[in-house]
Amino acid sequence: MLNKETLPTDGAAMLPAKRGYADLHEHLEALKKRGLLVTITRAVDKDAELHPLVRWQFVGGIAETERKAFLFTNVTDGRGRKYPQPVLVCAIAANREIYSVGMGVPVDQIGARWDQAVAHPIAPRLVDKAICQEVVLEGADLLGEGKGMDALPIPISTPGFDSAPTLTATNVITRDPETGVQNMGTYRAALKSSDRLVVRMSTRAGGAGGYLHYQKCQKLGIKRMPCAIVLGCPPLVAFVGPQKMSLGVDEFTIAGGLAGEPINIVKAHSLDLLVPAESEIVIEGYIDTEYCEPEAPYGESHGHVALEEYNMPMQITAITHRKNPIVSSYISQVTPSESSVIKRVAYEPLYLAHLRDALSIRGVKRVSFHEPLTGLRRIVMITLAKGTSRPEVWRALYGASSFRSDTGKICVAVNEDIDPENSDALLWAISYRTNPVRDIKVIEPRGLGHGPSREDGEAQDSALLIDATMKQDLPPLALPKQEYMERAKAIWEELKLPALRPQAPWHGYSLGDWLPQWDAAALRAVQGDYMENGRISEKLRKKGVKPETKYRPE
Repeated sequence: MLNKETLPTDGAAMLPAKRGYADLHEHLEALKKRGLLVTITRAVDKDAELHPLVRWQFVGGIAETERKAFLFTNVTDGRGRKYPQPVLVCAIAANREIYSVGMGVPVDQIGARWDQAVAHPIAPRLVDKAICQEVVLEGADLLGEGKGMDALPIPISTPGFDSAPTLTATNVITRDPETGVQNMGTYRAALKSSDRLVVRMSTRAGGAGGYLHYQKCQKLGIKRMPCAIVLGCPPLVAFVGPQKMSLGVDEFTIAGGLAGEPINIVKAHSLDLLVPAESEIVIEGYIDTEYCEPEAPYGESHGHVALEEYNMPMQITAITHRKNPIVSSYISQVTPSESSVIKRVAYEPLYLAHLRDALSIRGVKRVSFHEPLTGLRRIVMITLAKGTSRPEVWRALYGASSFRSDTGKICVAVNEDIDPENSDALLWAISYRTNPVRDIKVIEPRGLGHGPSREDGEAQDSALLIDATMKQDLPPLALPKQEYMERAKAIWEELKLPALRPQAPWHGYSLGDWLPQWDAAALRAVQGDYMENGRISEKLRKKGVKPETKYRPE
């Protein structure tokens, strides 16, 4: 269902005057005001320099909070050509703060906003004219060097390995040929000529919704599948593309739920598809459902280069854009990356709601996805309250692993004292809080996606579940108490020693097995009165006791 709004046709008003959600230009202004946008005015080669430059903020030891969006206004290519359009990278989700600016809510309210949007979708509003169609290129305007796709500064993502400039920050729109419901996903598309792309959609179970449309077209004998690739959606629309919604859900309705109002859409220029009205660029065409064409190599999120494979050729029929378009690109490939942050910020509250609310596992406090190198979906950490019963721990582990077919190859349950984003703390919990024969289980093959290491012919992957929660009270963590670490930190800073970035755990704390008498003894020791402790222990001497026999004061 659509909301229809007829607009003046004299060009005086392209869209409704009142719009509560930002387009990409307005989003950039918001980032600039927050100090989250870096503008690069020197010449930068899109083929060899642009993505590597931005990649440094993900692999150069820079904290997530320090990452920025990058706007390149002087873009060249490997042949020295200059482009009038700027290129924008990391403006959607370089970090959680940038994501929250696009979402329009604080970081701690993002999960609730997603819950609201999924529970209360809002149908889009169809408009007659749109800013994304201010300029229309078709026919001869698409053919030849410097025309069509060759006129756009599309970066190479992994220079030295990728075989072509590739569209990454996409919202790819297709339509179910049977139901008429549109799907919008984020898929890569490699440039092949000025009027031809090759699109890669995941074919695994639970993969791309667009691929299901492709299969239906083949079944119905439809040889050309309409497809629109959108670059530079309003952020609230862009966020929806990478997320996996239920089959048959039109993502525009979820974007409307995020915005709290209808998203403006317009009929594509050359296709019977609907596209976001405030887009920067829309690439329209048809995907061939008979022939496939080799695509890649291309650096992928599993941490390896995806080698050449057959994928879907797309013949371009038109390119439309606003008069001053910005070319958007994602930093993807090895995580952490912009694309992994987009998924992570939405997936974590989604899983928490599933375990805590849908499955009613009350002990679940947090769900975290491991991001660096592992591609985000492989390792899931579930934080549970201390004392959560073992059956509930296992219910949480099975629930996390089975929620999505492509997520949860390794699921680890920990308690609240373990920071799931600190791999050292996680391995400590696995090392000292698990008995492998009792606390580790392997699930038989299931529909997980793969990296390049799969065995030939193997279609599925198995999963590993680990209960690394405390099974009983334990002695304190053997670091100085917080008050002493803070006292020492003040001296450190007074001495102007190198800046500290505390990594939890950075102080000792009780894990349940600790007595007041030991607190009193520790306090006496700190106050220099250790001899009093010696007098107390001398009175407790015993004959015939084996060394290492435990002693607990009354």
